[in-house]
Amino acid sequence: MAKHDADAKALKVAKKLLNAENWKHLARWHGDGYYELHTEDTGTTPVRLFLTKQLLDDAEDILYRQIVNATRFPGVRMVVITPDTHYGYGVPVGCVLITDADAGAVAMGPVGYDIGCGMMSARSEVEAGAATPEKRLEFNRAVMEKVNMGAGGKSVRLGALEKPEFNNLVRGGAEYYVEKYGARFDRSRAERHRIPVDDGWQIPWGGKGRPERGLNQLGSLGGGNHFIELQRSEQTGTIFVQVHTGSRGFGHGLATNYFELAREERPDQMTDIDLGYFTPGSRHYSDYLNAVAAGGNYAILNRLIIFEQVSDAFREVFGQELELIYEISHNLVQREQHPEFGDVWVHRKGATRAFPAGHPALKGTHWEETGHPVLIPGSNKDWSYILQPLQGAVNSGYSVNHGAGRRLSRGEATRTLSQRAIDDEYREAGILVNINGRVPLDEAAPAYKSSQAVIEAVTGAGLARVEHQLWPLASLKGADERGGKRRKGGKGDMKKGRKTKEHY
Repeated sequence: MAKHDADAKALKVAKKLLNAENWKHLARWHGDGYYELHTEDTGTTPVRLFLTKQLLDDAEDILYRQIVNATRFPGVRMVVITPDTHYGYGVPVGCVLITDADAGAVAMGPVGYDIGCGMMSARSEVEAGAATPEKRLEFNRAVMEKVNMGAGGKSVRLGALEKPEFNNLVRGGAEYYVEKYGARFDRSRAERHRIPVDDGWQIPWGGKGRPERGLNQLGSLGGGNHFIELQRSEQTGTIFVQVHTGSRGFGHGLATNYFELAREERPDQMTDIDLGYFTPGSRHYSDYLNAVAAGGNYAILNRLIIFEQVSDAFREVFGQELELIYEISHNLVQREQHPEFGDVWVHRKGATRAFPAGHPALKGTHWEETGHPVLIPGSNKDWSYILQPLQGAVNSGYSVNHGAGRRLSRGEATRTLSQRAIDDEYREAGILVNINGRVPLDEAAPAYKSSQAVIEAVTGAGLARVEHQLWPLASLKGADERGGKRRKGGKGDMKKGRKTKEHY
């Protein structure tokens, strides 16, 4: 009981924060490209804000409470805020939480509901000029025949799976899938093939989360900010493809069930479910880590299967192959070695790994001498980027942002943007969204920050350098084709401090 009391005290946040009104003025610029934030509320925990002055000025004031939340988890060693940051679950999206691996908390908000969400990028030798308006439409149609989209999308490749085979897949990951079903492209350039899951761990079927929703969703895109995009590289003038998706209803269901278990474990202390966590003394500690691994494996498989289907569509339309550049997960908690803090748990919520050349984890891989690629998408009417991490990434816990970051909540975007004006803008820019050109307003460009402004913060801090700048040609988003409208997102308004539910 004394241990639980100590943990609760560590995470307790006062109803009224002492520096809520002046926290931006207390941020001090550091010569290595970030702000250091030391306040009475954050205490002795190092907080680094990888923001430009403009991004700091534009940051929502409500973020401060969530930054303070991140500093209160047991065993916290450092908190990093990435330039795409915005209001999230307990802690900001665009947050890296580093805790002690032996005694610190494994926190749930800093992983989120879409466990293992991530990116995949591929290139071709096809000149961008070949992507005529007719070919863009043909590509979108071909992909939509092979990949179901939207929150209720189902698997085209595997159909509904029985639980024993599903268990094999989420434990064996891409290794098992390739051995059992084969693969039509080279995965040797992916971040990993699987995350180990303990033999004794059992999927918590049922419950409030209903992870069984994932049984028939492998190889489907989902909704929200998930996408498939045909792009032009500014550097090569050739066609690239990017995919962003995660663990669908399976990961969302796992997260929901473990959030509930965390609340049941400390019913008198867990006043905010988004601040759920487990420490090594908890009976759910190992189980949650296994759930994250299984959800991560599902997300890896989901991207693998989608990429196979997209590659088939690309071959049909353009007559050439796609070559995988990289596939990488975010929204995970992973045990890593940090040169300053030693063995740590690194939580990356809306943030992604950035291991530079020579990092011990890259030994024996393609990336040992260069660092692995970092994939950062913008909105579907803005630049996306492929970057190469630099040695300065150690300052951010070997992490960078996973996208541009929202500037409008889904609800605000839907209320304030004009459907006709947005559709016209995309049409004039030559960017085809889905088949009918109707742009989901909650995913339209004005809902996002400028990706160039965000990337400038990354490169200015010496975290990474740009290798490819990618402009969208055609975008695919989950939509309700009956009315041409997106499934609506959450009711949140970030400026009022209310959350927007992730779309699995």
